[in-house]
Amino acid sequence: MNRLWEEKLSRENNNIEAFYPHTPVLLETSVEFLITDPSGIYVDATLGGGGHSRAFLQALKGDAILFGVDQDPEAHAAAAEKIGEDTRFKPITGNFGYLSTLISPEFHGKIAGVFFDLGVSTHQIREPGRGFSFQHDGPLDMRMSDTSGTSAWEVVNNYDYEKLRDIIYHYGEERLSRQIAREIIDRRPIETTLELRKAIENVLYGRNIIKSVARVFQAIRIEVNRELDVLKQGLSDALGLLKSGGRIVAISYHSLEDRIIKNFFKSGNFEGVVEKDFFGNPLKPIRVITKQIITPSDEEINRNPAARSAKLRVAEKLMEE
Repeated sequence: MNRLWEEKLSRENNNIEAFYPHTPVLLETSVEFLITDPSGIYVDATLGGGGHSRAFLQALKGDAILFGVDQDPEAHAAAAEKIGEDTRFKPITGNFGYLSTLISPEFHGKIAGVFFDLGVSTHQIREPGRGFSFQHDGPLDMRMSDTSGTSAWEVVNNYDYEKLRDIIYHYGEERLSRQIAREIIDRRPIETTLELRKAIENVLYGRNIIKSVARVFQAIRIEVNRELDVLKQGLSDALGLLKSGGRIVAISYHSLEDRIIKNFFKSGNFEGVVEKDFFGNPLKPIRVITKQIITPSDEEINRNPAARSAKLRVAEKLMEE
């Protein structure tokens, strides 16, 4: 690694250090919209470090229940340290795409709210061995859980040109997807995150190189973890778990996630098309609570720059006829 490259990485890593430890995004707003019944049953589908769950528990009464779902054992360890001994909190290890299986049938149709915070956890980004960050050298992994199959190494080194190009274009929304895919293939085998970063940067130009690198890493991470498919299944399962009037609160960080959430909240499906009955009356199982996207204030962004791209939406399950 040459000196200029080392100095560049050092500057970026120092900037990241300033924002550590992780701060839950839109915390008070999440609590306000999710907790409609202080004695209700709730699901934090993306437990992470437990910051949101701890705030939910503070707003709940002694007879409430909060399930904390995460597939990452490290997340559960961090959450346990933050939450402590609280009999109302029920940790569950698993992928939120399988909520209807993870949550016991006795609670189906009785859940007052389900929360999704779709950002990558700080401990995942900051651990080089997880392979999520392009600021640290580490193996190409990017799996949210070691129980999942495909790793970033397999995507980078085994996918053909067309598939790699399409992933970078559709999941990363990167306009130089063809050139980047070709450069990656020409440099194979690529073993580490910094080797991948160098390959990407070799075909980039202009002032937004870091943004393009981030987009490519995002695209590969989405492919590795099937994030968009999992989100769709998780939202569908969450709706099935809710009681009438129960809410889904979802925070997304890029347009692909936000579009899925927006369409589902609008119509109950992922095309965003509201079905109608014979008389033209809308048929949908859910209604939007927040007509406008809720975003962090300037003050929160200054305090926690990781929040700058966050978008919060809220929807409520309608009464079943």
